[in-house]
Amino acid sequence: MKYFGNGLSERHKELNAVIRKPDKVEMAKQLFLDLHAKLHLSTISNTKQNEVDLLLNDLAPREYGIMPTSKDETIAWVLWHVARIEDLTMNILVAGRVQLFNDDLKKQLNSPISDTGNALSDDEIMDLSRRLNIDKLIAYRNAVGERTRDIVKALSVDDMKRKVSAQGLEAIKQAGGVTEQEDSLYLLDFWSKKDVAGLLLMPPTRHVILHLNDCSKWKRHIRESKKCFRQVS
Repeated sequence: MKYFGNGLSERHKELNAVIRKPDKVEMAKQLFLDLHAKLHLSTISNTKQNEVDLLLNDLAPREYGIMPTSKDETIAWVLWHVARIEDLTMNILVAGRVQLFNDDLKKQLNSPISDTGNALSDDEIMDLSRRLNIDKLIAYRNAVGERTRDIVKALSVDDMKRKVSAQGLEAIKQAGGVTEQEDSLYLLDFWSKKDVAGLLLMPPTRHVILHLNDCSKWKRHIRESKKCFRQVS
């Protein structure tokens, strides 16, 4: 069921149709930037209020740490997860530069982990959600989004066809972006099959659409239901 992003899947299909066409690269970049703007708080793109503003701006601190059902995660985990994946893929794999995340930022965020959180158990998700400084987490995600936009604006036709490098994947591993757990390591294999265009079509766009739809569903559940599976105490 659609809870977030009406029309965004269609915009994503438009992007997919032109992103590898050499004569459409500027169109593709603009389509990406328009779509990406709707997946972050409006402040990072200086655009009008959007669904992410409506999703996050009235959330109470406790609502970030609620696991609505046994099949769900938490909104705090989602924001961590999508920010870490966008940071790793866009900076290391696309731009060939260091990620924004570092030891100082990890301390500010009060995070017990550095990876994307793919392999966390329910207990670990709840612990992460309890520990995270939400204001710092949102600021980190904003900074990641701003950096992504700068990276995409600078991409060339040749960049779009560039394959993910083994060096980039190793850099992610060395930086602690993934763990040795199977549910985490598979990300390297998944990304290894992509070119830059393929990365633009997933980590900072479609991946985020899916997760923000979950968050919007969970927010409704939290506010309409008297019973949730787990919550931070």
